[in-house]
Amino acid sequence: MTFLLAALGILGISASGPIIAAFPQVPVLSMALWRNGAAAAVLSVPVLKRNRQSYRQITSREWFFTSVAGVALALHFVCFMYSMRLTSVAAGTALVCIQGVWIALFQASRGVRYRKPVFFGMGIAILGVVLITGFDLGQGCDAIIGDLLALAGGVLAAIYTLAGATARKTMGTATYSSSCYGITAVILLVLCLVAGQPVWGFNATGWLGIILLTVCAQLLGHTAMNHLLNVLGPLTVSTLILLEIPGAALLAALVLGQVVPTATYLGLAVILLGLVLVVRGQVPPKTAA
Repeated sequence: MTFLLAALGILGISASGPIIAAFPQVPVLSMALWRNGAAAAVLSVPVLKRNRQSYRQITSREWFFTSVAGVALALHFVCFMYSMRLTSVAAGTALVCIQGVWIALFQASRGVRYRKPVFFGMGIAILGVVLITGFDLGQGCDAIIGDLLALAGGVLAAIYTLAGATARKTMGTATYSSSCYGITAVILLVLCLVAGQPVWGFNATGWLGIILLTVCAQLLGHTAMNHLLNVLGPLTVSTLILLEIPGAALLAALVLGQVVPTATYLGLAVILLGLVLVVRGQVPPKTAA
């Protein structure tokens, strides 16, 4: 069941970048607002059916960490979704998915001890990031700005994952996810109003993009990963998310016809090698019988 949920989650989030790039007629902030607001509404239904007092029973500590996660998620979407319009889906996804490195570094600074392969893997993953951003130097200023936004999105995703992992220790998946998405939607609504971006009046194609993004990336992708936070832990989930890189690159090539430079594939391969080492490094060594 865990494997199936992880596969669905990875498939869902892999579709995020290609869908964002495929529907440029919807402003980035508006698309982010709807994907979170709609998902929050859908997930709140089973929560309220089960217990109408569910949200009133959330403790101040749970609200704090859920709010931190919601704010970080809102800013993450701003960075990530703008990056999808400026750089390639493959490069932007690879850079934002490096969040596992930031999580491991934060946890190590808090006294969590990891085996050497974990840090070796993180170093290799960072090398992959450098390779991709270096190759994008020749793609123009927009690509570099997109890469930097994706990197910032990765840091914010790490904050979102860590705060969510803390909240999920005592909160159910639907309660946490709907609360977090609701907070994110409110912040994005304010940003839309301040930036003067429309939140209504899109054509049928635009609404199709919003629906696809909500169902695939938000309800299937993010919510599956939120559930796995309490099963696998934040570092393992964030490293699993790196599997989004080849998935998004393949979908972008098939659906959008994006031609990814051969050198970028080298960076993707290096990042995935780092993922393998990080995951393997978390497995305790077998003791001799």
